[in-house]
Amino acid sequence: MMATFTLVLFSELGDKTQLAIVALASKSSALTVLIGAMSAFLLVDGLSLLVGGELLSLLPYGLVGVGSGLLFVIVGVYSFIRGDRNTDVTNQRATFLKTVSTISIMELGDKTQFATIVLASEFKSPFMVLVGIMSAFLVVTVMGVLIGVKLLRLLPERHLRILSSALYILFGIALILSGMMRL
Repeated sequence: MMATFTLVLFSELGDKTQLAIVALASKSSALTVLIGAMSAFLLVDGLSLLVGGELLSLLPYGLVGVGSGLLFVIVGVYSFIRGDRNTDVTNQRATFLKTVSTISIMELGDKTQFATIVLASEFKSPFMVLVGIMSAFLVVTVMGVLIGVKLLRLLPERHLRILSSALYILFGIALILSGMMRL
């Protein structure tokens, strides 16, 4: 468990997923983003442990990357144009769904997903591997949420909207380019 925790923690610090969590937490409920991100990690990495590499190898990662990238660019442009903050219950659900989908897409085919499969086969205890992974993700996610909340207090909403929109668009472009290289 400690090896898994350490590997995932250092792999994810400053990773695009953590930066997305910062962007999400800078303009939404910190608790909703935390719960949404942890749900996404559990979903993607839990499924990785259950189905293993065989089923995941059937996914066309190039197309998934391009599609995900386009989605991120659309979300970035939409966020820039719309520019409102989520504060009521309906928007909390929307924030949760946005967080789960964003983090799930970012983690699909990520190095952590493959490490999960390898570690589970090496340590022969998928449950302990999952505990180590989720513990590391909790630390990284809490750090990202706290940074996002601090940004919310330090920067005007307009600047946060521009910054988070730009991050989404940059992530989208990176995912598109990465996906195109895998085609």
